[in-house]
Amino acid sequence: MLWSLLKILVFVAIIGLLAMGAMFLMETSGGVQITAWGQEFTLGPLQSVIALGVLVVLIWVFFKLLTLLIATLHFLNGDETALSRYFDRSREKRGYQALADGLMALASGEGRVAMNKAYKAEKLLNKPELTNLLVAQAAEMNGDTTKASETYKKLVTNNATRFVGVRGIMKQKLAEGDDDTARKLAEKALAIKPRHAETQDILLGLQTKSHDWSGARSTLTAKLKAGHLPRDVFKRRDAVLALSEAKGILAEGATVEQQEHAIEANRLSPDLVPAAAMAARAYIEKGKPRAATKILKKAWEVQPHPDLAHAFAEIAPDETPEARIKRFTALTRIHPENPETRLILAELNIVAEDFPEARRALGDVVEKQADARAYTLMAAIERGEGASDAVVQGWLAKALNAPRGPQWVCDNCHDIQPEWAPVCQNCGSFDTLSWQTPRTPEIATATGVHMLPLIVGALEDKQEAEPEPEPEIEEVEETVEPEVIEMPVEPVRPDAEPAVNADGEPVVEKQA
Repeated sequence: MLWSLLKILVFVAIIGLLAMGAMFLMETSGGVQITAWGQEFTLGPLQSVIALGVLVVLIWVFFKLLTLLIATLHFLNGDETALSRYFDRSREKRGYQALADGLMALASGEGRVAMNKAYKAEKLLNKPELTNLLVAQAAEMNGDTTKASETYKKLVTNNATRFVGVRGIMKQKLAEGDDDTARKLAEKALAIKPRHAETQDILLGLQTKSHDWSGARSTLTAKLKAGHLPRDVFKRRDAVLALSEAKGILAEGATVEQQEHAIEANRLSPDLVPAAAMAARAYIEKGKPRAATKILKKAWEVQPHPDLAHAFAEIAPDETPEARIKRFTALTRIHPENPETRLILAELNIVAEDFPEARRALGDVVEKQADARAYTLMAAIERGEGASDAVVQGWLAKALNAPRGPQWVCDNCHDIQPEWAPVCQNCGSFDTLSWQTPRTPEIATATGVHMLPLIVGALEDKQEAEPEPEPEIEEVEETVEPEVIEMPVEPVRPDAEPAVNADGEPVVEKQA
């Protein structure tokens, strides 16, 4: 408010001063006399001032027109001038507007519109580092892979856009299923931008898919240094890769290297069950059973697992069943209420033919957390205690329809794997297999359902080898068909002598 009032006062003061100056000039005598072209002009003081002002304006207009004329001549000659810069700014403005419209069309899925805008922007801007990317993406949206590939190759030739071009071609190779070329391009892209998170993930996935475990470990280290991976996750995945190296080297027969990689994998992640089992087997090969026992006990404390029990059994493969039960106390006293511990104890006692103790070890697992493995164990226990075939078959029938228990399940696609692997066989994701009960079990576990019927079969063979007692009368009557029971049959006395003919052969009565 005060500023507006001050401006009004200043304006009034200036007008007043000009009016006073004009009155002063009008009262002043004298003037200016101008002679031109035989004419004489006499100007008063006020007229002289006005004429001077008009002259200054005319001179200013003259020089402006002269400057415009010179600029026009330079413009027509192709030189850079204010006029050319004006038109350049106008063309650049329209080019950037076309580029923005193309990006909006690309984001909204209008591939044809995006392509037209890209061509327009390319013509107006003459900046291929900006417009080529829009052209390539618009061509991909339209399905013109040839045009997109040509444009990406143009981007590769420019240092500023080389990474974008390599990345674009890499994505095309991935879409085509050419993983080998895509992996090489990912390595080149990562060499240009070592901290690019997406390229690191793609390269890591391709390396694990092609079983390049050493290269995958280098990429994983780069992710850690770039800050794209927490240290605890890095240790876990580095252990998985080290374990994968150990498995690969084992297949090639390089036992010493396999042992070192397995031990390293267990050191990096002691709770990784496959790493603990393989490290224990490596120490067994080295003749260090105490180190193997220590590793397995530490892993069992985290998660009881049948693979750990199998590796623990390999420490002393020739021991008696009773000695094995005693040695397994080192594991079974850890988490004694865990279902896996109970199942392992039941299996050990079944092998030792201590069936009552096997039933006590199994406890209430059958009632609370029953699965196919528990039902199969119960069938073996019943058979070992001399139960009838109907009882044993009842438990086996339950095992066929029961859940298969914990298995290796992919956290990404929920596919069930028969054994642990660093990469899911179904979706190809890395380090997603975990030991859990599947939602829809489809694959029977290899630790119980497949092994225990062999135990039952062994028991059957043993019983068949033993001499069978004379059948009781009730057993004979139970095995007789109902139609035969209805026939009039003379009762058989236990002390009756069998009827014989003249040749001494038993007489068999024929029934109608």
